Amino acid sequence: MLVKSSESKNSAAPLLTFSGNIFIFHAFDIGEEINLELVKSRSTILQRPYIPPKYFKNYHIPLSVELPHPHATSNCVNAKIHNFGALSLTYQIPFDDTLEDIRANLQEIGYKYQEQSVIDAHTLFKKIKPSIIKPHFFYTKSSYFVIQLDPQIGLDGNTLKEKYGSIIASSLRFETSSLSEYQKNQILEASLGYFKGDLTVIDTESALVYDREYEELLDFFEFGNIQQLELRYFDRLLDQQLNLIYEEKTGKVPLKSYLPFLGTLSTSPIDELGKLKADISVITERLSSSIKIVGDPYFSELYATLENQLDIENLKATIEKKLAIVHDIRSVWQHKVDAIREDLLTVLIIILILIELLVAVTHK
Repeated sequence: MLVKSSESKNSAAPLLTFSGNIFIFHAFDIGEEINLELVKSRSTILQRPYIPPKYFKNYHIPLSVELPHPHATSNCVNAKIHNFGALSLTYQIPFDDTLEDIRANLQEIGYKYQEQSVIDAHTLFKKIKPSIIKPHFFYTKSSYFVIQLDPQIGLDGNTLKEKYGSIIASSLRFETSSLSEYQKNQILEASLGYFKGDLTVIDTESALVYDREYEELLDFFEFGNIQQLELRYFDRLLDQQLNLIYEEKTGKVPLKSYLPFLGTLSTSPIDELGKLKADISVITERLSSSIKIVGDPYFSELYATLENQLDIENLKATIEKKLAIVHDIRSVWQHKVDAIREDLLTVLIIILILIELLVAVTHK
């Protein structure tokens, strides 16, 4: 029995029943890298046909698979394995209800599929674990909700926003009571549409789509969620590595690192930072340039709005700052090693000269 909110009883807007779907995108980091060819060669996972979206470059074509059986839910409509060490799951929950009741139950739905996604992802993780480099489950997780409404006759996007703006805004923040007028207007400002009757409102953790032709939009929300996951993961990884350096837990530089020729063969935590810097730079650059929507103003605006709400640019800027710190640390360390190597060479030359003098004096 759905509980009606007091606002719905007192609202002047009619209690219309909407049909549509709630889409929930979950993404998990499960390792450093996944060998998709090895996953394909194993018979433990059933593959699904996958046609890459036309607005995405083929830098990271994921492997679309079926969830391993048995699993408790049939609402997982999409499971993908990404070669950069991530899993993404998409859940579709159909509804035929009022916006008031959808809002009242949205948080409960979120909790339910939060738990279910962890179970489903772990089931898939165990099946593909042998194909993962440095497997772990999981350090970072990212989620995003999309409430998709089928348009109703005589109700366009602007009218929907005017009549139900308060309910839409509080739903997108997973609140059951109305937000302040300021907060409501701020949320509804991030709205756009392609055709006259359409409406898309994008917020930090969820979005509302009032459109029958919504399938292409879902690809952008899924990709944005994965991009946010990877940036959070790299940010966390850099924090861990930098903390080790700040706390001086990286250990002393091995003696052989200072020796000419032998030093180039040794590895150190600083070298690991350099490798990490290269990996992060490559993956973040490819993720950033994976969208090819130049010449399509609507999708360009939509994804720019989504990136802004997901704080993608700030995450990138934070990672760039930390990578710059990594570069500085590597430079200081390398200068120190180079200086010591030069001193060692100088000492060795002096010793050789002294030995030659001693030999010469002894012969005379």
